[in-house]
Amino acid sequence: IYNQNVKNIFDGSGNLARQIKAGAPASIFISADEKWINELEKSNLIENNTRKSLLSNSIVIIAPKDSKINEIDLKGNVDFKKILGKNKFVIGNPESVPNGAYAKEAFLSLGLWDNIKDNLAMVQNVRVALNYVSMGEAPLGVVFFTDANADNKVKIVSVFPKESHKKIIYPFAIIKGRKSKNIENLYNFLQSEKARDIYKKYGFIVN
Repeated sequence: IYNQNVKNIFDGSGNLARQIKAGAPASIFISADEKWINELEKSNLIENNTRKSLLSNSIVIIAPKDSKINEIDLKGNVDFKKILGKNKFVIGNPESVPNGAYAKEAFLSLGLWDNIKDNLAMVQNVRVALNYVSMGEAPLGVVFFTDANADNKVKIVSVFPKESHKKIIYPFAIIKGRKSKNIENLYNFLQSEKARDIYKKYGFIVN
């Protein structure tokens, strides 16, 4: 196991990318989609030849563990307005949160966006969406499978069909000017067999 101290900063990928562009002292950026690492690459903010894509995931709809909702058939005639009433459906903001962008793409592909949009509550990252549902403050939310897998207070009630959205890819790279022996060691560890076993343990798909 990698035994150096690492400070982790978690947020929506768009928010993190903007912080890096503003000069935040990040060493390695791991994004939940390709859009935001592309933004840094266009701005010449990642080290050449360090961009890698190892992981994938899936997006799911979750409900509180004790919810009466047990299964939602996204390919059927699902009526979210009827299911939700005046309650909110929580997703990450599609403008800055990859999970929300994947969710919007999937809802549009499935012809469900108009049925859901009036009930949407868009939040700043996927963990906030998870917490709302976990605490019972929202009856439904969209998160990654790995997020749902990490919280025993929620249950998965639907998995989005893979063909409803682009493939979920987690690219990472070393930030320009931050390359050092310690950073290279961490970068290499993230691609190691030990790291791959950890990813699989938490439900990621390793490419």
